[in-house]
Amino acid sequence: MSAVDGRVAVVTGGANGLGELIVRCLHAKGCHVAVADLDGNSAATLAKNLDATGTTARGYAVDVSDRAALERLLVDVLADFNEVHILVNNAARTQAKPLLEITPDELDAVMAVNFTGIFHACQIFGSHLADQGYGRIINMASLAGQNGGTATGGHYASSKGAIISATKVFARELAHGGVTVNAVSPGPQDSSAVRSIIGEDNLDTYAENIPVGRLGDPAFIAEMVALLASPGAASVTGACWDANGGLYMR
Repeated sequence: MSAVDGRVAVVTGGANGLGELIVRCLHAKGCHVAVADLDGNSAATLAKNLDATGTTARGYAVDVSDRAALERLLVDVLADFNEVHILVNNAARTQAKPLLEITPDELDAVMAVNFTGIFHACQIFGSHLADQGYGRIINMASLAGQNGGTATGGHYASSKGAIISATKVFARELAHGGVTVNAVSPGPQDSSAVRSIIGEDNLDTYAENIPVGRLGDPAFIAEMVALLASPGAASVTGACWDANGGLYMR
């Protein structure tokens, strides 16, 4: 039996990319998963693919930049699964653009999803988890938020740095309720999005500058999340787990 067997996990941005890998990993380990995504149809499709009966997987349409939508998400998940134990804040928005060309609207749009949405989710779900006396919150950060990288946009990097700080704040505030709050900070992963930013012709040269000599494996990130989501990680809180191949050491 897995350490997270029977636990209920909510994963935002869970319908595709890294979010989908996290959903699949947690479900394979016995979690009941609430796949929450702006694309509700894709979330529902993934959930049905995992469990056509809807017993252990359900999809939900949610805009994480809307606090009321996050409040409804908690109510809906509790109605469907009766409990919530794990929240993975994975939903994110980015826009590769020179820093000095980012408009106020673009800044607000990225921050609304990448920081404000996560802050609200931690408040809403964190309060419930603390009241029940147990919970795990994992916030997806980024190497860009640690080293000031702007390849994915300066507003994206700023939002991820803010997530790391907020993770520590919530970890301290929610510790009394048996809730741990941690961040996972991936470096460049071997994904279509990263390959498009780096450029296929530049991959080998880029990898040579990574101490381990390769891009990261997104499946490993999902395993890190699953470990932090487990009861065995009870003493880990306020931490930021790095997975960057040695690009940033501290």
